[in-house]
Amino acid sequence: LFDGIYPFYLQQRKVSIFDVSTIIVIVVFLTLTCSFLLIIPGIRGRARLYWTLRVLLSLVVGVVIVAVQFTGDWETGWVKANTSYKSFSRAVVNADIGLHVGLAGVNVTLMGNPVNQVNETINYNEHFAWSFDADYDHSYNEGLERGLPSPILYVAEKFTTQSPCSMLRQYRISGHYASATLWVAFCTWLISNMLFSMPVLVYGGYMLLVTGAFMIFSLLSFSTVRNSLMCPIQFGTATLHIGYGGSFWLTLAIGLLCFAAGITVVALHYFNLDLLKTFFDLREEKAEDYQEMTEVYINPHFVNKGL
Repeated sequence: LFDGIYPFYLQQRKVSIFDVSTIIVIVVFLTLTCSFLLIIPGIRGRARLYWTLRVLLSLVVGVVIVAVQFTGDWETGWVKANTSYKSFSRAVVNADIGLHVGLAGVNVTLMGNPVNQVNETINYNEHFAWSFDADYDHSYNEGLERGLPSPILYVAEKFTTQSPCSMLRQYRISGHYASATLWVAFCTWLISNMLFSMPVLVYGGYMLLVTGAFMIFSLLSFSTVRNSLMCPIQFGTATLHIGYGGSFWLTLAIGLLCFAAGITVVALHYFNLDLLKTFFDLREEKAEDYQEMTEVYINPHFVNKGL
């Protein structure tokens, strides 16, 4: 201890948006992308372009579905305020306070303006998990024991079970069902890729529609937190307002992309099947199956013998 301040953190600190799990997901999908790019030169003709579009779009959908499970910016908010720094201290600092809400927890960020104030470096980011296998109140109590700055504890207290705001239960349930529906969307995405690899393209289009539907369902599930009363988070005269963040809008965009791709596949199946098979590189295969011999070569030697 140095003057009552813990010099080390007892738990792993996470960044507000990306963490190790998100980086692992991105690296895995980048590896798959690079592996596919290595085999592109072996594909001949226009099929090379069609394969590239199909695979890259599919990988984008897959990486988004998995990555947003671990991001922490489904809801975000920032406020600049003059606030007390530590409990039982009259020190006032000017800082940016940020709130980043994910499906499994919340990150509270405190960054000084400037960073160095009251003989300290004010640059904090603390993660408080609220998934069903985590104890949010325990994480908050650990923050109290470690002597975290007052703004962080004040924001984190709004989500405790003892808080009159009662926001923890709503966020926990909404985040849980949003995560579950996203995993179902990931399963339907895998099924759609398997169907597109077989000559049943219309069913692959249907599964893309189902994938987009489950992604929209996850957004609707998370949006139910807006139905509950949100306690104001105020620092003096400044109020911290939160709104939908990047992960929310990215999930919405990919869900709409799945809808558009699924509708296109189904429409082409009924109105222009040849174009659809050409795009999925199935037309040449069918032509070879039904190709008839147009020229016949006869050996004159056998003809002369009456054979």
